[in-house]
Amino acid sequence: MTMQTLAGKLIVIGVTGSIAAVETVRLIHALRRKGATVQPVMSAAAQGIIHPDALTYASGRETITRLSGLVEHVTFCGDGGSASLLLIAPCTANTIGKIAYGIDDTPVTTFATTALGSGIPVLVVPAMHHSMYRHPAVTRNIKTLGSWGVGFAGPKIEEGKAKIADIDEIVLRCERAVLGRPLAGKKVLVTSGGCREPVDDVRVLTTRSSGRMGRELALDAYRLGADVTVVHNATLPCVRNVLIETSGEMREAVRKYLKKGSPDLYISAAAISDFAPIRVDGKIASGTPVTLDLSPLPKLIDSVLEHAETRVVAFKIGRKPLPEAKALLSRGAWMVVMNAPGSMGTATGSYRVLTRKTKTGKPVTGTKEEIAALIWQEILAEMKISGIS
Repeated sequence: MTMQTLAGKLIVIGVTGSIAAVETVRLIHALRRKGATVQPVMSAAAQGIIHPDALTYASGRETITRLSGLVEHVTFCGDGGSASLLLIAPCTANTIGKIAYGIDDTPVTTFATTALGSGIPVLVVPAMHHSMYRHPAVTRNIKTLGSWGVGFAGPKIEEGKAKIADIDEIVLRCERAVLGRPLAGKKVLVTSGGCREPVDDVRVLTTRSSGRMGRELALDAYRLGADVTVVHNATLPCVRNVLIETSGEMREAVRKYLKKGSPDLYISAAAISDFAPIRVDGKIASGTPVTLDLSPLPKLIDSVLEHAETRVVAFKIGRKPLPEAKALLSRGAWMVVMNAPGSMGTATGSYRVLTRKTKTGKPVTGTKEEIAALIWQEILAEMKISGIS
C-alpha cells in the first residue's frame, strides 16, 4: 500500500491548454493515492483538449471552469485559503508569461496571482514545443517566477518537445512543497545498492541488495527538503545521481564528495562488496569447474569514520548485529541501523535503530518505504535532541 504522505493536504491543480493535459487524470489519481484531496481548475484552452467531466471523475470534486460569485480563487488560494499547494500541470508558455506579468484572464492565472499574493506554495510543470521553451522571454519569465519562490518540475526534452515531467517526479515535488522541509539547507549523501565486481568480461560478483532501502531513504530526504546526492548504479528523480559499478568506484566517489565539503549527514545504506575476484580477460570457458581467488576489500565505513567530519548513519548486517552495531557507535557512528540478512533484496524488512543513548535500539518494520520514513523520524528526533539546527 502506498504511504499517505499527502494525507490532509488539499492540492489545487490548474490545467492549461497543452496537449499534455491528457495526462492530468493519471496525475490526479497518483496524488489521491498519496492521500491528497485534489481540486481541478481549467482554462478554456484546456477544456478544448480534455473534458472537465474527466477531471471531476478523477478527483471526485466539481472542476472549476469559471470563477463565480463564490470567489473560488480566494476560498482556496487567498489569505487563509484551504489549499496546501497550487500545482499548474501542464503549464503552457502563454500561462507562464501571464503569471509573470500578473495577467488574470483565465481561472488558472487568477488562482496563481491569488496564491502568490497569499504565500501558498506554487509548483509549475511546463509542457510545450522545445523551441518555445528556449524562447528568451519564456526563459526570463521562468527565472522571474523562480525568484518569487515558484517551484518547477522541469520538462523532459524529447522529440523536439519539452514534454511534461514524469508523474512520479511531479508527485515527489508536490510532497517536498507541502511537508515543511525540516531538512532545508542540509546536504545528505547516500550510498545505495550493491556493487558489481568483474569476474571476467561477462560475469560479475555482487550481493543480493536491490538498493530499495537506499533509494527510499534518499527520496525521503528530498521530500523533507534536503539537497541529496546518491552514489549508486541507478537513477532517481530530483536528486544528484553519481553512477558507479564497483566498490572501488563507490569509495572514490564518496572520498571526492567528502573532500569537497562534508555533508550534514552520510547514510551508508549500500551493501558494498567485501571481496573482489582477480579479473580474467575475456570470458572464462563454461562447462568445467572454476576456482576464483577473492581478495578482501577495504571497508568504506571504516575510512569514513576515521577521516570524515560528518554525522554517519551506518547500516550493519551480521551474525551478532547488536555488539557489532555498538562497536560502530563507539568508533564514531552517529546512528546505526541493524538489519538481518533476510531483509536484503526484499520489499519488506525488519530493522533496529540504535544511537549512543539507546541500549537495544528501536525496532522498525514494514515496507522499505515505511521503514525509510520511520528511520527519518528517528534521525530528525535525534537531530533535535542533539541541538542540530
